[in-house]
Amino acid sequence: MEKPIFIAAALAVAVGSSAVAAAAAAPDTIAVETPVYYVPTAVAMPVMVDSTDVSAKSFDAGSLLRSMPRLDALAPAVAVPARDASKAEVGALSFRLENRSFGKVRLTVEGADRYLLNVDGRKVAAGEDLQLSPATHRVELAWLRAPGDTAGVPKVGYVTATPERFSVRGDGKRMYTLEDVLSGRRVRSVSVAPSGQYLLSRYEEARPDGTVERYSLLTGPKGFVRGRRERADVAWMPVTDRYYYTAEGTTGRELRAVDAASGEESILATGLPQGYFAIAPDERTLIFYVAEEGHKENPDVYRISEPEDRQPGWRTRHQLAAYDLATGIMRPLTFGHTAAQLLDISGDSRELLVRLSRSRLEKRPTTVSTIAILNLDDMSLDTIVADDGFIGTAIFSPDASQVAITGSPEALGGIGNCVPQGRVPSMVDNQLYVYSRGDRSFRAMTRDFDPSVESVEWSRADGKVYFTAENRDMKSLYRMDPKSGRIAMIALPEEMIGSFSVPAKGAMAAFTGHGAQNPDRLYRLDLRKDVASLLDEPMAERLADVEFGEFHPWSFVNSRGDSIHGRYYLPPSFDPSRKYPMIVNYYGGCSPTGRDFESRYPHNAYTQLGYVVYVLNPSGAAGFGQEFSSRHVNTAGQGVADDIIEGTKKFCGEHPWVDSSKIGCIGASYGGFMTQYLQTVTDIFAAAISHAGISDHTSYWGEGYWGYSYSEVSMGGSYPWTRKDLYVDQSPLFRADKIHTPLLFLHGDKDVNVPVGESIQMFTALKLLGRPTAFVAVKDQDHHILDYDKRRRWQDTIFAWFARWLQDDPEWWDTLYPAVPGE
Repeated sequence: MEKPIFIAAALAVAVGSSAVAAAAAAPDTIAVETPVYYVPTAVAMPVMVDSTDVSAKSFDAGSLLRSMPRLDALAPAVAVPARDASKAEVGALSFRLENRSFGKVRLTVEGADRYLLNVDGRKVAAGEDLQLSPATHRVELAWLRAPGDTAGVPKVGYVTATPERFSVRGDGKRMYTLEDVLSGRRVRSVSVAPSGQYLLSRYEEARPDGTVERYSLLTGPKGFVRGRRERADVAWMPVTDRYYYTAEGTTGRELRAVDAASGEESILATGLPQGYFAIAPDERTLIFYVAEEGHKENPDVYRISEPEDRQPGWRTRHQLAAYDLATGIMRPLTFGHTAAQLLDISGDSRELLVRLSRSRLEKRPTTVSTIAILNLDDMSLDTIVADDGFIGTAIFSPDASQVAITGSPEALGGIGNCVPQGRVPSMVDNQLYVYSRGDRSFRAMTRDFDPSVESVEWSRADGKVYFTAENRDMKSLYRMDPKSGRIAMIALPEEMIGSFSVPAKGAMAAFTGHGAQNPDRLYRLDLRKDVASLLDEPMAERLADVEFGEFHPWSFVNSRGDSIHGRYYLPPSFDPSRKYPMIVNYYGGCSPTGRDFESRYPHNAYTQLGYVVYVLNPSGAAGFGQEFSSRHVNTAGQGVADDIIEGTKKFCGEHPWVDSSKIGCIGASYGGFMTQYLQTVTDIFAAAISHAGISDHTSYWGEGYWGYSYSEVSMGGSYPWTRKDLYVDQSPLFRADKIHTPLLFLHGDKDVNVPVGESIQMFTALKLLGRPTAFVAVKDQDHHILDYDKRRRWQDTIFAWFARWLQDDPEWWDTLYPAVPGE
């Protein structure tokens, strides 16, 4: 199919004539009455050394206007600028042309012979047909007046067959668009120096051409200064305020360290082996991961030894080795076929906390791990947990007398399990356990704590355990006293805490966070007072002129008596007397759909197009307690679908400004399955989108790289040959004849998690049934659409499908995907 021309594409330079512009103008030309004018800039005529150039051409005054001036560097004029005919000068104007739905338009220029016209920073030609995705477009016009020219200021307008879609915006505000989601500068993580005096914050700067620059900024003890810009891959030494990195030197790979206070750089090692390593607290020992490749098969005719052998690199195993910086000697620490992973190093550098993992296909869970303490003095191995498939990660306490372990409620024999009898807990509802080495006992610290534990740090400064956790649809930071077991949430100014870091000394921690209506920010945190101080808000300037709609939490009590939490977003300039189409979004797996500002489905971008967005976390999501999350297991959509349907109906009933005949739904992965399944049990949706959704639990179970292992979570203890009622009867493919909703399938054609066949077979079924459907594959993309240009096309496809069915506007869809013969 021919790719449509979007305004983001580079178009031809316009150095037009007034005759052409006048010819293009038509009676339906809409004049731009109040553009922003700028004070004209005088330009000097060149010295005429000769009357012609090397091509025997006379001087053309138009050559004085070779590029668009930077309008942000010019002074706005308080009135239409007067003409000084004695000088050559460049005049300029700008305005914002906004369309909240896809549309086609032509710009017109009258009264200028020599000019340049830009839209969104791209050169375009007056009279050229432009296909504009919804946005607030910045239009800039610069024109040249040679000495003696008496013409006034040019007039600008636009021509369109759909004038209701376009307007000139004069309030200085603009729409939030996908370009804001994909481009800009963001802080991704932060780490505190051992002393607590310095920070390393890691940034990403994404540009409109799809390139991304990654770097770190060093912040000093006197507060945040833009500071020294460092490589992206720097990290703190364990004890001293030095950060390190590796680089290729004249004698091979070097380990280099930089003193944060003085900036002095030193080389700690040369000829360093390749591979990942961690630095021990003695700052003299490196613990390396050593990769050992297994048997290689014939690339043309090859054996698959077990299901995970389909994954590239699965036969490679990593073992641990210790490298002495003083001598350059590296000695092996583990040996065998079982993979070894380093979890932590004790403060005295004498012990390692390691995890040994192996497959066990005949029983759930099919991968089990052993956590043990390796003593580097006598090379003894003290096993803490043996062959437990429900444990996650682990860290030492500051004195290494205890170990904090994360795992599901079924870990450690189920001591943290509190679900009703006969129910299977969710394997992704993470709990926190503490092991005491003295009496070899375990304590379940979060058994009656509803949030789902994520990142954990055990502070050397105050002995407390700090962790983030999924707290309903938020992500919060908590402090736990390991002696009493008391857990308290630290009240912070962000709804979604991202990276956090606590110091080895002092009380100055740091974190990043964002909310439903603001992107990532960087903070210091005084742990004595629990007071956060804003250090950086990297997207503030870019989004300063954006008009956002309102955001509100909204929950309901379902027919079973459960509170189902959610929220909704309103379009900018919301008018309660109008009727709005609505899009419903729900979780794509076991984790809740959090209040992320930017996500796979950026909710604020949908509201800009005139939609109300309703997000809910139905039964089965983690972060609401073990009983709630266990509803994900062995239900295959039952209960979950009821919550989504009931919530949507109640929301419409309580909010009369929703057009209940124009409701769409969207989800990805397990949420894509839910999208498909919902259409088999309800007709309340006018359009639906399934990205990378599961249509047949049996085929996904066997074909996806992690199909059978994810089914250990969603179908705990159940298999296709034991539970036909789940694997077959609850699969949308076997209920396809019940679907009448227009259903779009989106899928990366290299998806190894949910293979693309899951969409193909369901699309095929609906085509044979004569139901409204479409299937769009994204070339060379996996489970997530990450390529910059493909992500834009993918998102435009979503917008266009909803516009077609929820706004009765097929133009965007038909432009992207023109009809083909036989369709």
